[in-house]
Amino acid sequence: MTMDNSGTLEVRWVQGFTNQHVSFANSRTICYPCGNFVIFKDTETKEKHILQCPSGSIGAFAVHGKSEVVAFSEQRLNPSIYVYTFPGFEKRAELKGGAKMNYSKLAFSHSGPYLASCSMLPDYNLTLWNWNEQVPLCSYSQMGVEVTILNFNPTNWHQLCTANRKMLTLWNIERSNNEYIMKPSFINIPSVDGSFTEAEHVSSYHLDSRLTYYGPKMPVSAMAGLLGEEAEKFQPKEVMKKKVHPSSCCWSATSDVIVGCEEGHLLLLTSETQNVIFLFNPVDEVTSRAYNWDTAQSDVCWNLIFFFLCIFSYLDSPQRNLIQDGSLQSLALHSNGIYAAGNDGFLRCFHIKGSQIEIEECWVTDESINYIEFSPDYKTLALSTSTGTVYSYMPDQTEHIDKILDDQCGNFISAMPLFPGNSYCVSVREMGEVQVWSVQDGSRISTLPLTEKVTCLASCPISKCAVVGTASGYLCFIDLTAIEQPRMVHRLRLYESPVLLLQYDNGGHFLLTGASDKRIFILDARPSKMFAVIGYIEITGIVLDLSVSYNREDNQVKVIALSALENQVSKEGTHLEIFILPAELIQDASRFVDERGAIGNNSIQKHSVETKEPVSSVVLGTDNRVFGYCNATKSIQKFVLPENLQSVILTPEQEVKGSQLGPAFLYLSPHCQFLASVAKDGFFRIQNSNSLETFSQLLCHSYHTNGIGAMSFSLDCQVMFTVGSNDGALVCLQWRTDTAASDIIQEAITYSQFLMSEIQITMLSENMELAALPDWHVTSASPSNLPEENEAKQEEDKVSVELFEKDDSYTSPTLGRTEDATWLNQKEDEVMKKESLQFKDAKKNLRKGIKQLRKTIQQMMHENENLPDLERLDQQEFNLDVEEQERLQAEGESEVSRIRNEIEMDNLAMSYLRDAIKQEYWDSMTVKGRAIKAFHIDNVVKNFPMKQRSATSIKELEKARDQRANEIADLQVRKANTERKPKIAFDKDDDENEDEGKETESSSLTGSLSNEYGISDPDLYSQFVLNTKEQKINQVILLKDVIYRIKESFNKEFDAVYKQKEHEINRVLDKNQRILEIMADLDIQDTLWEPQLSEYEKPERVFIVEDSEVKVEKFLTPEQKLKEEEKAKLEEQRRLLDKGDQARERALDDMMGGMLEVKTEDVLKIEIPRPEFASQPEDHWTEDERKQFKEYEKKVKELAEERDKYRRILEAEMKKLQGSIKDTTQAFDDTLTKLFEKKVKCEMMVYQEELKISHLVFSVLIEEELHNHETELNYLLEKTKDMKGRSAEEVKQCKEQVDAFRETYDNCVAEDKLLDRGFRKEFTDVHAHMVDQLYKLYKRRPRVQTIRTQAETNPFGDRPGSAQAVSEALSHLMSAMDELDAPENIPEDLGLPVWERFCLSRRTKVKSEQEVKQKALTLAEMQAFLHRRMEEDEQNRQAIENIVENLNVLRDVKVQFQLNLMVQILLKQGQVEVESDSFITDYSDSVLLHRSVVEDLNGTIKTIGDQKIATMMKIKDFRKGIIIQEWEHLKMKMQMEDLNNKLRDIQMLKFSKELQEYLKERDHESHLMHQISVLEKTIAAQVKNHQKNVKNVKRIIKDIERQIKVKADDNTILDEELKEMIMVVAERQQIYDAVAVEDNIALNNNKRYQDIVQRKKLVDLAKAQAQEASILKAKLEKLRMRTFPALVQLEH
Repeated sequence: MTMDNSGTLEVRWVQGFTNQHVSFANSRTICYPCGNFVIFKDTETKEKHILQCPSGSIGAFAVHGKSEVVAFSEQRLNPSIYVYTFPGFEKRAELKGGAKMNYSKLAFSHSGPYLASCSMLPDYNLTLWNWNEQVPLCSYSQMGVEVTILNFNPTNWHQLCTANRKMLTLWNIERSNNEYIMKPSFINIPSVDGSFTEAEHVSSYHLDSRLTYYGPKMPVSAMAGLLGEEAEKFQPKEVMKKKVHPSSCCWSATSDVIVGCEEGHLLLLTSETQNVIFLFNPVDEVTSRAYNWDTAQSDVCWNLIFFFLCIFSYLDSPQRNLIQDGSLQSLALHSNGIYAAGNDGFLRCFHIKGSQIEIEECWVTDESINYIEFSPDYKTLALSTSTGTVYSYMPDQTEHIDKILDDQCGNFISAMPLFPGNSYCVSVREMGEVQVWSVQDGSRISTLPLTEKVTCLASCPISKCAVVGTASGYLCFIDLTAIEQPRMVHRLRLYESPVLLLQYDNGGHFLLTGASDKRIFILDARPSKMFAVIGYIEITGIVLDLSVSYNREDNQVKVIALSALENQVSKEGTHLEIFILPAELIQDASRFVDERGAIGNNSIQKHSVETKEPVSSVVLGTDNRVFGYCNATKSIQKFVLPENLQSVILTPEQEVKGSQLGPAFLYLSPHCQFLASVAKDGFFRIQNSNSLETFSQLLCHSYHTNGIGAMSFSLDCQVMFTVGSNDGALVCLQWRTDTAASDIIQEAITYSQFLMSEIQITMLSENMELAALPDWHVTSASPSNLPEENEAKQEEDKVSVELFEKDDSYTSPTLGRTEDATWLNQKEDEVMKKESLQFKDAKKNLRKGIKQLRKTIQQMMHENENLPDLERLDQQEFNLDVEEQERLQAEGESEVSRIRNEIEMDNLAMSYLRDAIKQEYWDSMTVKGRAIKAFHIDNVVKNFPMKQRSATSIKELEKARDQRANEIADLQVRKANTERKPKIAFDKDDDENEDEGKETESSSLTGSLSNEYGISDPDLYSQFVLNTKEQKINQVILLKDVIYRIKESFNKEFDAVYKQKEHEINRVLDKNQRILEIMADLDIQDTLWEPQLSEYEKPERVFIVEDSEVKVEKFLTPEQKLKEEEKAKLEEQRRLLDKGDQARERALDDMMGGMLEVKTEDVLKIEIPRPEFASQPEDHWTEDERKQFKEYEKKVKELAEERDKYRRILEAEMKKLQGSIKDTTQAFDDTLTKLFEKKVKCEMMVYQEELKISHLVFSVLIEEELHNHETELNYLLEKTKDMKGRSAEEVKQCKEQVDAFRETYDNCVAEDKLLDRGFRKEFTDVHAHMVDQLYKLYKRRPRVQTIRTQAETNPFGDRPGSAQAVSEALSHLMSAMDELDAPENIPEDLGLPVWERFCLSRRTKVKSEQEVKQKALTLAEMQAFLHRRMEEDEQNRQAIENIVENLNVLRDVKVQFQLNLMVQILLKQGQVEVESDSFITDYSDSVLLHRSVVEDLNGTIKTIGDQKIATMMKIKDFRKGIIIQEWEHLKMKMQMEDLNNKLRDIQMLKFSKELQEYLKERDHESHLMHQISVLEKTIAAQVKNHQKNVKNVKRIIKDIERQIKVKADDNTILDEELKEMIMVVAERQQIYDAVAVEDNIALNNNKRYQDIVQRKKLVDLAKAQAQEASILKAKLEKLRMRTFPALVQLEH
């Protein structure tokens, strides 16, 4: 687009390779898309041509090499498809309306002007175009399926194949004159193991009308409840297998599709039957090679060993590459076989011979092969690799492999002109490939791989040097003095983050770099100074953009930097920092740079300004002008810097509209008159820097690939370079000027000439210095190491080694530096080294003091270890490094906090899980689950845990009861109405009602024991009336209520027994207390049985954790410790208060031992004191003492008797208590046993009711499945009816079209015949003889020679004709007619005007004949189209009939299922007479009978038994009669056989004339006598005649014998004459042979010819006579059949 007449831009050349497939534009030219362009390259001359997309980047791409046309789609909304010719680049077509967003694939048909396109989101349409007429023929929506493979059948354009990783579809294009439709055939892709899994089609599912025990068998989709398309495509998870993924396909010569898969499978799809056959299966290949041992061997171990050896040997073989994934990435068919290539880099050829397949490895490369394609002449195979290299392979010359393209692939980072930029330019890709290109023709000169990721590029203005910034922070300097051999001469690391910006000033003094670490490094740009780093400047924020301006008058470089905050997301900023780099900075940098490399702000006049709005890019122009792009306003702004830059906010002086798809980046031309802007929209704009008017703009790249990434100017601005952000294209632009060149362009040329004259000498010297630099290697030493630095380093290392040898705790800080340290790190190391040398003595003294202190502390630590525990200090107390100690403590606390948080989170999760489980299974239970355990027996009874009924369930129960009550009321009303019937009927109904009532009361028929235990529901339905779904659902609700009441009833009894056990335990404990007291009185040491409730009986104990259960020490937080201490203090205070003055208790203890009552056992425990005199001898006792002693003995005896009596009382009481405990506990155990029996019966009732519920739920589920299946069938029926309606309409329209076209065809044929008939009338002025001669010429047609090419290499051979082929054939015929119309073919005596009139008439006739042929073909095609539509209509009709039939069967099954109810019946033992199995008895063949039926049957059996005995007696007497009857029967049977034989003979008898006459005669005897007399006369005549003949014969014999004798004599004479004549003939023969050989030959030939002619005539005559005889024979047979009747042979 040109905005001004000053000049416009045009594309000079384009380079790049986007890793797409490469196609042949003709037999010697390849083409491939790149960005907005299609690049064509001649494989022989290496010449390139480009074709630019009119409106943006190229999407889908296709080439027709035979027709030399290329088609591509654009990437935008409502894209178009453009068709161009090659090499003229003439736009043949623009196809619109096939897609809304984008196209995924394009494909040309090999014959005919047809193009197929596949669109992407949102429509996914497959469209067939006639690109010659620019019209869509037909379209088909693929319902969200994106196509990655699209191919026409080369031998038949009516067939098309589409595929992606999960789908393979074969399309048939059907045509009826001007109407086209596409019919898909969806192919079932096989699994990896070779099996096929098909979805269950509901329409073809045949339902069995016979019901099984589990009801009708339904399709899986009905069970899943799916409808519509989901039901047709549903596959159960158990059936689904991993399928192969198609990655490539090609057509065979037999119209079959060969499919290559990602897993290495090679498939063959037959287009006629749509069957898939495995040509090659890598799994089967390994198995067939490995599983090749003798299976008859008995040793399994040897078999396994042999199996693994076979596998390992196969894996070591060369064929192991055949089973790699991705080896069939692309396929191409050739007459030699199928060529395949893939990610493994192998080019293979599959030779298929019948059922055998041979694989030949043709070529191998280290790169992954993405695409292969043959040239139109099938002599060259192009192979495209993943690295951007394209090879050509010739199957006939396998050793000849050419590299026809080696441009590499990947996105360009930048491209810069190699100063001055008129000859070469240098580019760099993101993976580090530095490439040099010729500016004139775009040819690649050289390549230098850097093997690391690259971020930016800059070209030096004073030398042939380029600098590359990497993602790891390195600067790589490339020497380009030898343009064909670039090399890296220096490598320097400045950042630890990626280098983002590189800028040279125009004078070539400085190189400025920028990154995300707030530093701008200044380097000397001269190679002679080895690109020395001068220093760095600190910037506020992250550097976004740099712009440099060199003022030659002041010899200063002004720099402006755009920065942004670190946490800012958008790459825009408002902060600008401006500084000036003086020329003295290069000459003496030490005045401006400190020891660490920082440049002072004052020395460079650094200032900061702000912009009003954020900008994404800035450039510094002349006269203090600054240009920036504001993304917020989408405009380019021009600022003017004031003289005073202190705290200035810049406002734009001028603002013009910029790119609307920002952010944009600005570039200034070398002469500062052109301002270029690039952005994501892909437009390259050039504006006048003074007026900001748009000078020119051109769409170079597309916004779909993020537009333009970078651009650059040449020195004279005649050439510009742009690189795409993500399209991998490098575009070279040039001016297209008018006759009067513009002034601004002339200014650029003048400026470049002036600049070149100034720096020419500097360039020569710097290039010489650059060329003299050695190649850079990793082991190269840094030239910055000065001798002083080396000495300082040696001294530092020496000190470090000395101290290190004496003290292991010392390590030098410089030992940790890595070799890839940045320049700033190296500067810091140098500063540290200088400081180390400066304070060497002080450091040495400090280290000695530290060493002494260390020894002292170690001695103190040894002493501390020997101290007691109370006096011993912790190890941390000896840590003198307080900061390190605090750091370690902080780390420990943080780690403890982290672990504590993790534990707390785990505990919280477990607590949540515990609360959830407790809420679900404990808190929600109104009746908690618990058990009761017996005292003495192993018997445990559990209750029924029950949840509280929800409001919904209660509401459903009430609703069911109300509905049931309404039904009962309605039934009563109907019964009342039936009372008006006759009495007989009434009695019958009463009997039925009574029987029904009995059945209702019988538990056998209810199927449960709940009625016997009084837990029944009168609202329950009878099992024999549950026919509807609502009744079954209500029955389930009522049965659940019955189960709830059963459990509730049992739980009440359980609670009573549980309370009884608690009471019994308390009583036992009370009695045990008394028994303990008795045992203490009796001094018995024994263990008592004390019953307790277990955890099953007290389940709530589980939620209480006792302290005894915790085996670890409890951790208390400081807050918990304070609470525990406060609690202990309060407890101590309370205890002290309780210990106050309690005088009453102390008095009671002193006086009565703390007891108010005196018990008997206490009295008996008191010992009677022995008198004091008892210790003296009895002799010394007095009488009173003797009396006292007797009283003492009496009291002791009485006390002992009392004690013995009391002991017996206590023992009896203890036994009584123990017996009472045993009796009560055993009584409780009996009660618990009864409860257990009740629990068993309740569980039985619950299970019975649950079984009925299960049956009902299953029945409801089956009804749902039946309903789903019926709904799906109705959906299919409606869908099929719709299809039937459409197909019927199509058939109707097709018939009308065929009839109309047939009429046209008949008219055309009639016209052609009229031309033939009117020939003689047209030439009435010509002699009749000449007209006949002209008519012969009129019928004569030229023979058009068909030139067959590619017969040897093209696997498809000659392709069938199409419209284009027919037109070409017609043109060839017309050109051949020119030879017949030539004047030399004019017959004699014919004038030229007549001949010209004749030629015109003949041409008209030829055209008419060709038109008739074309219309005949079209009519045949339309009739075939109509036949297919009629077949489809018939198929739809048949499908409707099948669906209706299935619906009828389904409804019958549904009614049968509703009527054939499953009833649960209880039977007592003895009533089941079916033999029981070990596990579950099968009752499928059993019959349920009423008891009365069995009893009646038994009575009948007895009666019949008596009758049988009487009958047996009769049988014994009747047996003889039976035998007689059998003989009679045998006799009659034999007679019958004789009669049958006679009848057969009569039927087989020939019906001759004699028989006919016999049948005609009525008087057979007279007729017979007449015949006899006639025969007798005949016999007499024959005898007489015979005698006469015998006499004549004898006479003749005599005459013959006489003649024989005469002939014998004559023969002897003739034999002698024969011998003489043979000799004469032999002599004559020799003479004749010698004289008249030629005459004899001619005579023989003539005679032989006459014999042949005569034989031919005889043969023809014989054939004619034979044919006539056959005709006569047929007529005779017809006449005979008319007279003879036909008799049918009877079969017996």
